Amino acid sequence: MATTLFGLPKEYGYVVIATASTCFLGFWHGARIGIFRKAAGVPYPKAFADSGDLASAETGDQKKRMYLFNCAQRAHANYLENQPSVMIAMLIAGIRFPLWSAGLGAFWMISRVIYATGYTSPSGTKGEGRLYGSGFWFAQLGLFGLAGWTGYKML
Repeated sequence: MATTLFGLPKEYGYVVIATASTCFLGFWHGARIGIFRKAAGVPYPKAFADSGDLASAETGDQKKRMYLFNCAQRAHANYLENQPSVMIAMLIAGIRFPLWSAGLGAFWMISRVIYATGYTSPSGTKGEGRLYGSGFWFAQLGLFGLAGWTGYKML
């Protein structure tokens, strides 16, 4: 395996690209929330449509838009809970396994898009659509394992 100036594998650039891409995916989540917020009519600075908002909704359609806004917020919050550890795991795992790290990172991001869009699908009323994107857990656990293995092999 060829190395760069810093002793990292030549393919480590893929890891950096995948890691940086998670930041753009976070921006995408935030932009989606703005769209759902506007449709639901939930004013800033409220983070969620609460029970009072839902009770005062004039139509069932308005309630559904508020519900979908809440789902978009939950999908984004879940993303933000997981993204930092995935970024770190990608960067560490990429030291020894750059292509696996970048590939698992790409799979993680694709699964996160499926998770978010499924969660906010108007056809789903209980957020079941997010389960289609739950493959991100496998990619995430794989990255954690590779990062741990990288550390072990450095001893």
